[in-house]
Amino acid sequence: MTETLLITGASGQLGRLVIDHLLASGKVDPATVIATTRDPAKLDAYAVRGVSVRRADFDDPASLDAAFAGADKVLIVSTDALDAPGRRLAQHKAAVAAAAKAGAKHILYTSMPQPDDSRVTFAPDHLGTEAAIRATGIPHTILRNGWYAENLFMSLPHALQTGAWYTSSGAGRIAHIARADIAAAVAGALLKVGGESATYTLTGTKSRTADEIAAIVSAATGRPLAVVHVSDDQLAEGLKGAGLPEAFIPTIVSFDANTRDGKIAMVTKDAETLAGRAPQPFEDFVAANRAALLG
Repeated sequence: MTETLLITGASGQLGRLVIDHLLASGKVDPATVIATTRDPAKLDAYAVRGVSVRRADFDDPASLDAAFAGADKVLIVSTDALDAPGRRLAQHKAAVAAAAKAGAKHILYTSMPQPDDSRVTFAPDHLGTEAAIRATGIPHTILRNGWYAENLFMSLPHALQTGAWYTSSGAGRIAHIARADIAAAVAGALLKVGGESATYTLTGTKSRTADEIAAIVSAATGRPLAVVHVSDDQLAEGLKGAGLPEAFIPTIVSFDANTRDGKIAMVTKDAETLAGRAPQPFEDFVAANRAALLG
């Protein structure tokens, strides 16, 4: 492949994995990969391998002109800027504009499942970014990443210590997928030949309720784990009591509300199609991460 591939957020967990998959594929010359980050020093190991490392700060649109120069395909990895309303969407729009200005032939973006019908508080950021990309008229690939299996590390270690997992997700289902499998699919999308536009929803192979997840986790760790079903208000109060910053509580609660309403229950084969292999079974992920779950 002779196209130049640019990955934003390259020093983040997903960005690094995407680059690793690209380099391991044998289909790209490291010199055709551009890795951008706010702190280039974090990517010295990739620079040594021949990857072009450039500074790019989404809060500094002027920095993006030089960073995106010469890129044929631009992967915009969504940022984690949730601290101020509107900031994340503004960042994404700046990146989209920079890609268009640089003459990119294809834009890829890591979004979320059905952002047009979601209770998750930051869904409008993704929906707005998708719209901005389509408005450029440039061929594009929207990668609607499902819920990472790693997200369970935020709640389950503490739940396993107490033996109780409090959730307002009810009987809602999620098809968790490991970050590494998302990265493999994203890398596959970057390597895909052709300029047509497409939207993919990347999920695991089976959706499960909290009770089903708890049973798998309990069996793998040898720890009892009871699911305690609560209301959204009760969950919010519990999170507040646990010391979670109040600004983030509505977002955490929105995850469970979205699950309860069946808006994240979809199962697709898109990840397998793009990666060329099936995602890791959830049971295997849990077993491999037993130590992390036990804290």
